[in-house]
Amino acid sequence: MKVYVLDEFHPAGVDWLKAHAEVVLRGDSRRPGWHEDAEAVMIRSNPLTAEDFARAKKLKMVSKQGVGVNTMDLAAAKKHGVIVCNTPGVNSEAVAEMALGMILDVGRRITEMDRMIRAGTLRNRAEVLGQELWEKTVGIIGMGNIGTRVGRKLRGAFNNRILAYDPYKPANHWADIPHQRLASLDDMWAQVDVLTVHVPLTDETRGMVGASGMKRMKPTAIVVNVSRGGIVEEKALYAALKEGRLAGAGLDVWDGVEPPATDDPLLSLPGVVATPHAAGGTRDTQYLSSMRVAEQLLHVMKGGEPPNRVA
Repeated sequence: MKVYVLDEFHPAGVDWLKAHAEVVLRGDSRRPGWHEDAEAVMIRSNPLTAEDFARAKKLKMVSKQGVGVNTMDLAAAKKHGVIVCNTPGVNSEAVAEMALGMILDVGRRITEMDRMIRAGTLRNRAEVLGQELWEKTVGIIGMGNIGTRVGRKLRGAFNNRILAYDPYKPANHWADIPHQRLASLDDMWAQVDVLTVHVPLTDETRGMVGASGMKRMKPTAIVVNVSRGGIVEEKALYAALKEGRLAGAGLDVWDGVEPPATDDPLLSLPGVVATPHAAGGTRDTQYLSSMRVAEQLLHVMKGGEPPNRVA
């Protein structure tokens, strides 16, 4: 069995897989010819197009690190009989911690003050007063693995009032987390002090947090997105922040190039904390994700039932 590793992975899973298959790494001279040779591939962010699946005649399985599959043509995978599995849940704790960190960072203006100190521009601490999180209202869009962890952390640490929105979860979901379930996002905007997003990027969620919703939010509210770029309308967010209609934003994901170019308008705003799609990037999750990707690949290639199948 010949497996091509199309992205950089923690060596744990790759080394483990080498005992069971011929593994071709990203830096190998054979890598450009993977379409003609690969029976299975390991990927993280490498896009797979309809043309890729059409050319890869021997390909039987794609094992994807992480949850997002918006960079793959799943219809083409199905058409050519290629099994695609992702690895949900592995990085849930890491991403939830990043969301919580950004909420605190933006709300207490930690990074903003750090920049001012380094630049020698901080003269009066009263100019950069933050806001506390204790018992504030937090809106959570998406009640999956990550949103659930964020909800538990916020209730446990800050006794927050939680508003939750997810049309795909059953009515009794989050029975252990005190919260108010909303039937519509229209009921959320005006109430929240913090809005945090935990949904995949789909046709339905693209632009979900847009200009109309932001216009109804408090000028003291902050927006955090650690899910996917494109869910929050960046132009509308820039306008709201620039005009003082929102207090700040924490963005780990971007609609386009990640990390964003240094001339991105959002980076010119002091109330924006920016990271390069790194929420799931801890030493712990990279090890676990690498092992999960390798183990499920071998399991499927040996005839096992595909876990976490998305195509």
